[in-house]
Amino acid sequence: MKTGAFFSDLGASLKSIVKIAAVSRRCGGMPEAKPGSRLIVMGNGPSLSAVIENDMDVLTGNTTMAVNFAANAPVFNTIRPRFYILADPLFFNGGDHENVRNLWQALSSVDWGMTLFIPAEYRNKTPRLSNSVSVCCYNFVGIEGFSWLRHAAYSARRGMPRPRNVLIPAIMTGIWMGFGEIYITGADHSWTKTLEVDDDNTVVSVQPHFYSDSSSEHSRVKSLYKSIRLHEIMYSFYVAFKSYFEVERFANRVGVKIYNSTKGSFIDAFERKSLPSTQHND
Repeated sequence: MKTGAFFSDLGASLKSIVKIAAVSRRCGGMPEAKPGSRLIVMGNGPSLSAVIENDMDVLTGNTTMAVNFAANAPVFNTIRPRFYILADPLFFNGGDHENVRNLWQALSSVDWGMTLFIPAEYRNKTPRLSNSVSVCCYNFVGIEGFSWLRHAAYSARRGMPRPRNVLIPAIMTGIWMGFGEIYITGADHSWTKTLEVDDDNTVVSVQPHFYSDSSSEHSRVKSLYKSIRLHEIMYSFYVAFKSYFEVERFANRVGVKIYNSTKGSFIDAFERKSLPSTQHND
């Protein structure tokens, strides 16, 4: 290892150790999957619409995980995902935000067995949910530095590759639960296609979903991006795509196969494979 790289890793490792000590918490009670079982992680990208239309039997016939505002879509009660994961602080500090309020209302109405994953730091900020929903925490802590430290932290569930996108903790929780195969759908990640800079030098980033966003959500996103510069957005994309390669390395190390089943996805870290045609509920 070159001297510069060594000191860079050393600095990142020390920072990660501090984060683990300060933020990471013991999170027990995580569900355990049967050896070799399959999980389908559903991102909220626009391509999920075609999957819902053409492969609903695959989604309902397999163990699925939904993310973010998916519960606000009418089809949520048809798919009935076994797992759900949230990451953004908005869900816990959103105040009277319309979409957040609707999300918690939808989750409180779940009448099938479902596990909701939330960051450990917000476990005391979860609204009261139905008895059908169990809440499990995870450490939303980005770990960098020496490879031995990264993999030790991942294995101990104390952190993960930098979680720029909710898909990263979604895959990591799937690995931690012991699924043998993880299929990813609805993960278009074609963000660069939507980027624009207007005449006021304001970056415009429209990130479409398989459902229609409300006007309040469009306003929130527009306000959020008003103070963000293009190089900052491009860097965040870099972090996300780099983290997927780190997830893939960890998955290979623990014997988990990750397949990207999203047509046209920009994620280039995982093997491409169509969704399975067989049912595999566990």
